[in-house]
Amino acid sequence: MAVEETHCHDHGSHKTCVAAVPIFNHLEDKQLDEIMHTVQPISYQKGEHIYYAGDKSDSLYIINSGKVRIYRLSESGKEQLVRILNPGDFTGELALFKEKTHDSYAEAVQNTGICVINRADLQSFLITYPTISLKILNELSNRLDQSEKQTTRFTTEKVERRIAFFLADCLDENDSSGEFYLPMTKKDLASYLGTTPETVSRKLTDLEEQGLIKQKPHKRIQILDVDGLLLV
Repeated sequence: MAVEETHCHDHGSHKTCVAAVPIFNHLEDKQLDEIMHTVQPISYQKGEHIYYAGDKSDSLYIINSGKVRIYRLSESGKEQLVRILNPGDFTGELALFKEKTHDSYAEAVQNTGICVINRADLQSFLITYPTISLKILNELSNRLDQSEKQTTRFTTEKVERRIAFFLADCLDENDSSGEFYLPMTKKDLASYLGTTPETVSRKLTDLEEQGLIKQKPHKRIQILDVDGLLLV
């Protein structure tokens, strides 16, 4: 795996690497400087893996730029998308609590900048700045809630409703336009929802024909009737 090291500290702005991350952005500049000195910035090309299932898990990976997909493989080799990570998101947090190996894969969807903090350094920060621990626990709680919703929908909801709920979840309540950018490709969306890309395309067209959504260029979706969408 060819990776290119970059140097976060040269940018002169705390917004690079850690300052924009929700688990750190509440800290003072001096505290951020302390964390920045432990960070190893690495760049990955589109399609490269940050880690594979079975690799040793001993670091926190923070997305500085680009996009990363986290996925698992079933025994039959079928891919299941777990989540998409955008700038400010992180992965590898379970390494903070115990030595283990990764049970999923992390792949750069675009050219991506990652900031890596090893377990020993981060554990030291957790002791020094307990608020970081609370932020991480909050994020893990959100992920658990999302995972439980996804599991429930897999077992109880038909594909149309899985897609409808996903679209509704993407909607920003503060945006009156009802329009948003689909956060992943149809292939990844199909993997995430446990269906096929062809089914996703067909169901989106069905929802559009029902007057519930409007598909626009560049992966933009506009929800025209959110109440109706949740009743499909």
